[in-house]
Amino acid sequence: MTLSYEDLLKKAYTDITEPTEAEERFVVPTARTFIEGKTTVLENFAEIANTLRRDQDHLMKHLLGELGTAGKIEGTRAVFSGKFEREQINAIIHSYVDDYVICSECGKPDTRLVKTDRVLTLRCDACGGHRPVRKRRATVDPSAAAKPTEGAIMDVTPQFLSKRGDGVVKIGRYTMYVANAKPGQTVKVRITRIAGTIVFTERVD
Repeated sequence: MTLSYEDLLKKAYTDITEPTEAEERFVVPTARTFIEGKTTVLENFAEIANTLRRDQDHLMKHLLGELGTAGKIEGTRAVFSGKFEREQINAIIHSYVDDYVICSECGKPDTRLVKTDRVLTLRCDACGGHRPVRKRRATVDPSAAAKPTEGAIMDVTPQFLSKRGDGVVKIGRYTMYVANAKPGQTVKVRITRIAGTIVFTERVD
């Protein structure tokens, strides 16, 4: 039986598979920071919170806890007491995303925080998965209890990288730079010079 032109056209349309729209990539905005006097300003704080779809107070509390400082939200920006590098703030934001945003089952950010029986749970609207949110232990280096002194030898663990690629260790109000060291790698160093709150070191084999 020969099909009419209209029937053939209908059959052709029926067999066509609708193209799937490309899934929009989830991109966390890079922190835009600058030093203002004795404070560090995160000027796109509100943009970051909105992208993560998280309460600003919750994100701010996490940042303050990880930085170990005080601060406040001023309009669309966040202000922290002390001087912090952009790389450090970016690293903390990404750790927040891993803990409080991304679903561990499907890897998507379509999640929300729900408190059940005083347990904070991350629930995914995309796959239905859920998990309790783990609380990070404070990333304080054991050496932070002592004031750095020139000539001292100590084991340190960089928390992030500087713009030049050196490992950076925060010891109270001091910032220590360690050449050829990666974040999370424990190395032995000797303090060669202290200039204000900046600590320079050399590796000790």
